[in-house]
Formats: sequence, structure tokens, C-alpha cells
Amino acid sequence: MASILPAAITGGESDRVLKSMDANRYATKKTIAQGMLDIALLTANASQLKYILQVGEKHEFYTLMLTLISISIILQIAQGVACIVLANFDINKEQNHRLANLVQNLSLGLNLSTVVVNIMINGLEVKQMNDQGPGLSDGLSIKDE
Repeated sequence: MASILPAAITGGESDRVLKSMDANRYATKKTIAQGMLDIALLTANASQLKYILQVGEKHEFYTLMLTLISISIILQIAQGVACIVLANFDINKEQNHRLANLVQNLSLGLNLSTVVVNIMINGLEVKQMNDQGPGLSDGLSIKDE
């Protein structure tokens, strides 16, 4: 059974594992993964924007969807700018702590806002029953049956 005690208390193998863990490498991998997710969300929003513009005002929620997608893209750009600003702070200096904390909180708020807006977008993006999906490749829609 694995021990849940801190490495300093138990010593041995777990102590060597913790000493070999590189926090910078972990942070770098986490940042890269988060960046990839941000790019995926931006790509999804661009695809949704293209779809809405192609369908036009035939879409039941055209204006609302167009507005929400635009807000989402703007929030993502603002969050990217906040992350770039945050990366330029030297948090080892005491005078940067307060401003870095403020920018970090702003970035978190932008992130939460982006999530909420995208949940609203996905809630409104209901396909019509006669839209062809991947399972209806024979040209029949549900209404034709």
C-alpha cells in the first residue's frame, strides 16, 4: 500500500522521486498543454463563426450567436495578452507581486468568462432536425423517412 506521508518524513525512494521532479519542466508542459487547448477553442470558435456566417439570418439565433462568438474570440485574445504581460513580470522582486497578482486574477476572470460564453454558444447551437449528420449519408433527412 502506498504511503501518503510526506517524503521528508518517510525518506527513501519517494524522497528521491520528489528531488528529481523539475518544477520548471512541469510548468512548461502545463503551459504548452494549456496553449494547445486555447488554440483548439479558438479554432472551434472560428469554425462556429464560419458556420453562422454561411447560414446567415436563417439561423434562429443568428445575431445572438454572432455576438457571443465574437465576444468569446475577443476574450481569448485579451486573455492571451494578459498571459504575455504576466510572463514579463519577475516575481522574485517584491514590487512586482501586487501587479502580477492583479494580472493573474484578471486572466482567471477572462478565462471564466470565456468558459461561460462558450457554454452559452454550445447551448444555442442546436442543429435542425433536417440537417444532415454523419449518419445520414444516403441523402435522406429525418423528415424524408
